Amino acid sequence: MKDFLKPTQTKRTIFFISSDILISFFSLFLAYNLRFNFVVPADFMNNFLQTFVILLVCKISFLIYFNIYKTAWRFFSLYEIKKILLAHLYAYLIFVVIFLIFREEMSPFARSIIIIDFMLSLVFIVFFRLLKRILLETGSGQKYKNTLIIGADPYIRNLLQAKKDLNYSPVAMLDDKPELINTYISNLKVYAFDDLKRVIKSRDIEAVIISKNYEQKSLIEIFETLNKLEITDIKVINNLQDNKELKDISVEDLLARHPKDLDKELISNFIKDKIVLITGAGGSIGSEISRQCAKFGAKRLILLDHSEFNLYTIAEELNGYKPVLVMQSVINKDFLDLTFDKYKPQIVIHAAAYKHVPLVEDNIPEAILNNIIGTKNSIDCAVKHNVEKFVLISTDKAVRPTNVMGTTKRICELYAQNVEPRNTEIVAVRFGNVLGSSGSVIPKFKMQISQNGPITVTHPDITRYFMLIPEACELVLQAASIGKGGEIFILDMGEPIKIVDLAKKMIELSGKENIKIEFTGLRPGEKLYEELLISDSDMKTQYESITVASKTYFDIDVLNKKINELVDDKDKVLKLKEIVPEFDHKINN
Repeated sequence: MKDFLKPTQTKRTIFFISSDILISFFSLFLAYNLRFNFVVPADFMNNFLQTFVILLVCKISFLIYFNIYKTAWRFFSLYEIKKILLAHLYAYLIFVVIFLIFREEMSPFARSIIIIDFMLSLVFIVFFRLLKRILLETGSGQKYKNTLIIGADPYIRNLLQAKKDLNYSPVAMLDDKPELINTYISNLKVYAFDDLKRVIKSRDIEAVIISKNYEQKSLIEIFETLNKLEITDIKVINNLQDNKELKDISVEDLLARHPKDLDKELISNFIKDKIVLITGAGGSIGSEISRQCAKFGAKRLILLDHSEFNLYTIAEELNGYKPVLVMQSVINKDFLDLTFDKYKPQIVIHAAAYKHVPLVEDNIPEAILNNIIGTKNSIDCAVKHNVEKFVLISTDKAVRPTNVMGTTKRICELYAQNVEPRNTEIVAVRFGNVLGSSGSVIPKFKMQISQNGPITVTHPDITRYFMLIPEACELVLQAASIGKGGEIFILDMGEPIKIVDLAKKMIELSGKENIKIEFTGLRPGEKLYEELLISDSDMKTQYESITVASKTYFDIDVLNKKINELVDDKDKVLKLKEIVPEFDHKINN
């Protein structure tokens, strides 16, 4: 019984057609009576049923043609009214043609009846649908918002119809493809981007849904235009594995870069049916790498992390893939060696590292052990056990470093480039900040906004590169797949962004006013600008988003000796400078 009462497209169509038949009968009967002051001559009524059937067939046919019966109550709007008007015009025009052809057979007939019936039928059919929508909105206490869809997507209506709790009624679409302009998709007219302001005003737009992944610059322009037009209800499509969901536009969406040359087939061929070991698997980068490897068909996932909670969290998420969980620190080489020997990974992705700059400055010995010794141990084990490919996750802070964290990562790069690889292809991938990672400014700013501020920024001119974690990790795997050993790959992070501008964007998105921004001064080891390249001799790859840094040669025996000395040396900063001469330590006190 419950399933029987559940609304469906077929039931909706049958209901509306049945209703329109009754309305058409009543409107024609009333038209006859109005024409003859409710005293209809008998000879005129003889043709009533004939007239009704012809009009009904014409009317229903054109209502079907204009997809009126596919529109749910809640989406009935001015656009549907226009279509009903057109359906009536065409239907009654056809009737007139039939009448002229078969005038004798249809006589006697008062032609004014057609005019009266046209008006009555149009009013009754429209009013019936509007009345139901009004009752729905009034009864639920929910008002449906006129919604503009940016990015022509035929599935948006289906999504909104499926989600009963969503209060959006799409009335128009915008797209940048010339071939779509002035066409209709899902019964919605598609306008050009130049018409954005006009459409918002003329269609009384209250909400906007952005259905496509636009370039960062375009998305920011759209957002700022909507802000100026006082459109605050802005949603984007979140593409899930088997579904699409709506979510509020976020700063991550505004700053996201979607690489055009992402080669998922290449990544799949690299990962598919391979045993993959990921160190730091519970961290921001490591956990996303784990997800990507699972998605691209890894034969077996070995997730290694020293944090019980982080390991548990990613394991629960990937439970369906039955990952092997190794709670272990990369600092302990003996345990690490046993893990390599037991699981025999073919690919190792090394994401384990301490990366929070101020924390590392306060804990230099621990950072050296985890970042440098941990990486060295991981590489040595990979070489010893003939791992096919070793991928080191590095950072833009390794370029002319001003802090200990960046310097430790630079030493890791030097070791990766100069160690004897034997049968292992060792590559490093360097990129900037990722949006939403642990220790990033975005979670901090969100917390400060929730507390009504102030937002704290270290310096008005400080800038950083940003990329979404999934895109960054996919490019990491893509870079790794083309590496032959000894390369440091650099990911194109787009244009750097001022942190103060990021803070302002987040305030705008929050809808809160009067949240102040305070400047607190640069922290130890922090520099105003990050760099991704060291030399002008860096080489392009077949992918625009990936560049190869020129190799830095370093005698591996000397490097090993200096690393061992670094662990025992009391003045570790001085020893770091000896290994990385370009290290310019910024105390910023």
